[in-house]
Amino acid sequence: MTATRKALVVRGGWDGHHPVEATDIFIPFLQENGFEVRVEESNEVYADESAMAGTDLIVQSVTMSEISDDALKGLRRAVERGTGMAGWHGGIADSYRSSSDYLQLIGGQFATHPSKHPDARAGDESDNFLPYTVELTELGRRHEIMAGLDDFALNTEQYWVLTDDLNDVLATTTHPVQPYHPWHRPSTSPAVWTREWGAGRIFVATPGHSPEVLRDDNVRMIIERGMLWASRTVSE
Repeated sequence: MTATRKALVVRGGWDGHHPVEATDIFIPFLQENGFEVRVEESNEVYADESAMAGTDLIVQSVTMSEISDDALKGLRRAVERGTGMAGWHGGIADSYRSSSDYLQLIGGQFATHPSKHPDARAGDESDNFLPYTVELTELGRRHEIMAGLDDFALNTEQYWVLTDDLNDVLATTTHPVQPYHPWHRPSTSPAVWTREWGAGRIFVATPGHSPEVLRDDNVRMIIERGMLWASRTVSE
């Protein structure tokens, strides 16, 4: 297919989320759907106004890390002008923890992923792998990103997210009360959401800790559809 749109994949940060392998899963899908894909290992590309003006979709996989003032201003400016942004898990919902302006743009920030009972912990990342359900909202059941899907189960990190009410939440997940945790009633977090910011669209899915989770049929399909939904479709 002839490339008609441009996607910018920005990846890096904490290696535990496998940013290279994770984004490589989706690059062929973007190419097959008419995107010319540019890959950058640094978010400083956001400060390049000419490059960003020609970008229809940003796919970011940068957990934690930092962002310069110029790069952040460039990112916000691009999205406000119509560049779409999409990502999953810590690559978008746990990026640039020290930047409140980034948090406002994305609309949700990772707070924690509850762990197993202390007696069941092995001292590795599996301590935070819990069985949980991603539950579609009424809006989600009507939305093109979730079309034909139903609630589904995962066994991986379950993100507890701090968020605001500008998000259109397509799916949620509920953290139960456990005697070894300090909270006193169940807490529900968004698991998939979209957000409109200026002329731009933002898509976030919180599942995606590992390539194995990203290859789950439900997770993969939601992310693929989310990227297409977020992308600018009409050139300015």
